[in-house]
Amino acid sequence: MSRSMSGGSRPSAVVILAAGEGTRMRSSLPKVLHTVAGRTMLDHVLAAARELDPAEIVVVVGNRREQLMSHLAEHAPDVRTVIQERQGGTGHAVRTVIEAGGLDHGTVIVTYGDTPVLRGHTLTALVEAHAAHKAAATALTAVMENPAGYGRILRDADGAFAEIVEEADATPEQRAMTEVNSGIYAFESALLADSVKRVATNNVKGEEYLTDVVGILRADGYHVATATMPDSDEVRGVNDRAQLAEARRILNTRLVNAWMHAGVTIVDPFTTSIDADVTLAPDVEIGPGTQLEGRTVVEAGARIGPGCRLRNVAVGRGASLTHTVCESAVIGPGAVVGPFTYLPPGTNLGPRARVNGPHWPGDSSAPAGAGARAGGTTTSTTTSKGAQEA
Repeated sequence: MSRSMSGGSRPSAVVILAAGEGTRMRSSLPKVLHTVAGRTMLDHVLAAARELDPAEIVVVVGNRREQLMSHLAEHAPDVRTVIQERQGGTGHAVRTVIEAGGLDHGTVIVTYGDTPVLRGHTLTALVEAHAAHKAAATALTAVMENPAGYGRILRDADGAFAEIVEEADATPEQRAMTEVNSGIYAFESALLADSVKRVATNNVKGEEYLTDVVGILRADGYHVATATMPDSDEVRGVNDRAQLAEARRILNTRLVNAWMHAGVTIVDPFTTSIDADVTLAPDVEIGPGTQLEGRTVVEAGARIGPGCRLRNVAVGRGASLTHTVCESAVIGPGAVVGPFTYLPPGTNLGPRARVNGPHWPGDSSAPAGAGARAGGTTTSTTTSKGAQEA
């Protein structure tokens, strides 16, 4: 008879592994600091982890740790960082956390800093399944049409979890199976601390694999469960620029669809990109070829596009922008901007302002007569950072 554990609904910790080299990115920037939908990959994972309200979040860093620790100090100062001096595998990373100060008793979630598509409610479902099964460990799995490269989940005759087999070690019949291991787990802290110390390194890479902890727990007679995510896209890690672009596509589609369901008209979803921190009111209309970035806020009834790029811009109710580029600007209610207009950082257009053509309203750095040469006009009070500083 297998032994079971009791667990609560709030994790004692979420451990995010982010120590890898990321060599396939071919970049001087740490892999997990590359951006997707306006946030770094690591920030997406942190946001998902925070939805669990864990007692603590631990990020394991290694390569280029200075950049990562600087980013965390600025954007997530409450997170505990642990340094993995050598990359000895996922099991070694978790063991490093335990040896560096341990983990409180309770449920521990282990995930990765390069999985920006993973959602908080999926991690919540993992925690709930882990508690419901009173398991020592619960593996998050997914069913994929093309499971190449992933470890396969093997089940017994009753459909219960049996083991995880890595693709390199799988038979042809096992490779034909489509349920894969995501590498994301829920563990009972005390059992994880004991079993991770017993992981061997008798594999091709000579590394300690977290997967082996599952086998150790089963051999000890503990119950291991699974939770299957409905969206296999969430299992995707990012290892190179092509996979980064795919993650951007997935997240943008998710964001665009969510805003349309919230009452925003998006004329052409395929040519519209919206960052994760953008806020849109109902009855906003977004035209084709438009990019909304950063913490842009658009109020009800405004029309943006076609061909606009706004970053950290506040757009008032009923304003209209066409073929406009602006950053860190304020567009007043009912203002009309464009076509073919650039507004520099600090611009503040009053209510019902009208600006068109290549125009630098109030910007002392603009070429003399630039607006007049392009036929630009302004009919309202406008101020900009340049004017305010003059």
